[in-house]
Amino acid sequence: MSQLFSAAKIGELELENRIVIAPMCQYSADAGCASSWHRIHLGSLALSGAGLLILEATAVEAQGRISPGDLGLWDDKTEAALHSVLSDIRAWSPIRLGIQLGHAGRKASCRAPWQGGHQLPESEGGWQTVAPSAISFAEQDHAPTALDEAGLVRIKQAFVESAQRAVCLGIQLIEIHAAHGYLLHQFLSPLSNQRQDQYGGSLENRLRFPLEVFAAVRAAVPASIPVGVRLSASDWVEGGWDVEQSIVFSQQLEAQGCDYVHVSSGGLSPQQSITVGPGYQLPFARDIRQQVKIPVIGVGLITDPQQAEAVVEQGDADLVALGRAVLYNPHWPWQAAAALNAQVKVPSQYLRSEPHGVKGTLV
Repeated sequence: MSQLFSAAKIGELELENRIVIAPMCQYSADAGCASSWHRIHLGSLALSGAGLLILEATAVEAQGRISPGDLGLWDDKTEAALHSVLSDIRAWSPIRLGIQLGHAGRKASCRAPWQGGHQLPESEGGWQTVAPSAISFAEQDHAPTALDEAGLVRIKQAFVESAQRAVCLGIQLIEIHAAHGYLLHQFLSPLSNQRQDQYGGSLENRLRFPLEVFAAVRAAVPASIPVGVRLSASDWVEGGWDVEQSIVFSQQLEAQGCDYVHVSSGGLSPQQSITVGPGYQLPFARDIRQQVKIPVIGVGLITDPQQAEAVVEQGDADLVALGRAVLYNPHWPWQAAAALNAQVKVPSQYLRSEPHGVKGTLV
């Protein structure tokens, strides 16, 4: 029996299999509002057969968008736009839906990747960014404003309110984005956090604001809604955030009621030096999984069904997240089920698409 296609639970949420579609920014929203692109894109992924679909990084305030095209969930208008998209998806798919809530911090106000990805000046539609310290991501970037106490309170409340809006939308899982060099990761890393107050310096202090945000969100939503955290296990820069600190962070999250951790890496510094290869981030997931009891999601150039099966079989992670592989092939779980002699639920309209050699895979 395939382990990848065995049932799983995250908190109280039951999943039909262990395939997770990772959050993938689309840079195609209109002033934070989900667009027809999201209806097409998410609609396609909702028919994939994956156990869980996590919506792209969704800004908790306008200032927290990576780009002007980022999805948002900070007011009635952005909530209504996303409600329209999710209602259409729910009419046709029972897939479990999560959302990743984030704030880009100093990596906000940027062009879309296909436009170069560089910081947008205010004269071209950009905005002033904020961060733990007034240290820019790249040398040519305009420096962010260091957050004061009022700013920290505002952003924490923004996470809470976005999470509550997500629950109202019927979202079944909330993921707090503390990875890839965005705001909460900026607090964690000594490379970007050089504060002299209770939120900077020691590891205990650098953990403080991300843990406060998690605790506030966890307290604000029903216990039946799993709340997890995506983290970058390493900055891939000497003297930066690393897996040992990530283990401490994960253990403290678990102690506060975190339901899972989703382990990625990098994104904080242009100085990062990463050797990329199939499953290159899985050793981080394994190291963390050995030190916590909550589920761990592994991710990072996992493209082959047998490779994904081995991740679960060998104990690298409890669930396997795919990003680019599913963008390229939205029916990846169907083909994985065929390759692993498993079954996956698909829309009745597509049952007759099953190739002759794999009859019984699609149900």
